[in-house]
Amino acid sequence: MRRMLLLAVAHLLCFLQWSFPAFAILDPVDFLALQTIRRGLDDLPGSDFFSSWDFTSEPCNFAGVYCDGDKVIALNLGEPTAGSPGLTGRIDPAIGRLSALAEFTVIPGRIFGVLPDSMSQLANLRFVGISKNFISGQIPANLGKLRGLQTLDLSYNQLTGSIPWSIGALPALSNVILCHNRLSGPVPTFASQTLTRLDLKHNNLSGPLNPASLPPSLEYLSLSWNLLDGPVDQLLSRLNRLNYLDLSLNRFTGGIPGCLFSFPISSLQLQRNSFSGPIQPGDQVAIPTVDLSYNRLSGQISPMLSTVQNLYLNNNRFTGQVPVSLVDRLLAANIQTLYLQHNFLSGIEIDPTAEIPVSSSLCLQYNCMVPPVHAPCPWKAGLQVTRPAAQCTHSAGVKG
Repeated sequence: MRRMLLLAVAHLLCFLQWSFPAFAILDPVDFLALQTIRRGLDDLPGSDFFSSWDFTSEPCNFAGVYCDGDKVIALNLGEPTAGSPGLTGRIDPAIGRLSALAEFTVIPGRIFGVLPDSMSQLANLRFVGISKNFISGQIPANLGKLRGLQTLDLSYNQLTGSIPWSIGALPALSNVILCHNRLSGPVPTFASQTLTRLDLKHNNLSGPLNPASLPPSLEYLSLSWNLLDGPVDQLLSRLNRLNYLDLSLNRFTGGIPGCLFSFPISSLQLQRNSFSGPIQPGDQVAIPTVDLSYNRLSGQISPMLSTVQNLYLNNNRFTGQVPVSLVDRLLAANIQTLYLQHNFLSGIEIDPTAEIPVSSSLCLQYNCMVPPVHAPCPWKAGLQVTRPAAQCTHSAGVKG
């Protein structure tokens, strides 16, 4: 009899396992936290992201909610399809009660208000992505408690204040994207030796960069459209893994190290600063686009730049002859853009009857010579063909 009873129980358990798959009921703290977060947010017109958030059912089945056991480990708010209208409202401090949360993202929409300080309680947080919304206020300094944080993307918001030094001290950061905000103050020192992407463009950051402020692990660096100043030659010499560099529209000074031109960079953007001195690459430059325009660079143009496809040297203080190698590659259509206007160049060896390839652009306007060939220049080059003779003495070439 006992044997028959045990067999019956075994069959019943087997039946229940197949008929009703086991699932964990969400932790009550997480359940209540999700309810509170939901009350602070709404779908924008055209979005139905929250249509599945029916709290009479299991929240781990909600759109954007991912669980491990009875805990929420990822919260992705908003329909991820490109062009989705997104959400509106505020991020409630209840987010800090999701104790196992490792990933938190919000798709572009109209989320406003400040980042809750309670996010600093999320000890397991690895990824934060809240881009293209209307988040305002300061970046909470206590986010520096998130020692495992790897990605911080708060780009395209309305954040103000400085970047907390505690953020820079985080040891596991790999991506910091804070571009297109209203941040001010200095760039902090970043301690993480795994940091590969730092994007701080379009802010109001100011002051010099410490030569040791950025780790050599960086591969992508954009600081454009800020108010940063001082020399960067020592800093750049250390960042030999860069494949993208944009320091444009700042107030950087000093020289540009020759070793920079040997880095595996696809686009070198240093325009509209106050860099000075000669440009001396050690070898043929393999960077497709080099923009050094609107600086105070001087000396002769290096023939090592003839392998650049798009070369912008305009509005500097370069002197001497245009290297023959640049002319040859331009006429062979290997150079697409060669802008040399507004310098103190004294000559170029080119046949006046030569035809500039349709795919190439050349501008020689406003130098210490009459351009031997007619080539259309951008309208910003102005209407003056040559510099006044008084500016073309040696002293004018250096100071003008």
